[in-house]
Amino acid sequence: MCLGIPGLIVERWVRDDGAILAQADFDGELRTVQLNYLPDLQVGDYTIVHAGFALTRLDAQQAAETLRLMRETGVLAPES
Repeated sequence: MCLGIPGLIVERWVRDDGAILAQADFDGELRTVQLNYLPDLQVGDYTIVHAGFALTRLDAQQAAETLRLMRETGVLAPES
């Protein structure tokens, strides 16, 4: 995700090699992301991802406002 779209963690697991992974929903697109830099992220948390790694935690209000602004400016498609 190059644009820094907020992603909602919807699933989380740890691989045998110790990598902490999550399935995140980026405005309807599911992606697998690494949580090793933010290992305390849990299902229901929002994050910003760069190069496949979660780098920033957002609260729900920050995520909603960011998504609203991205839709308003045309970066994301309007909600259907």
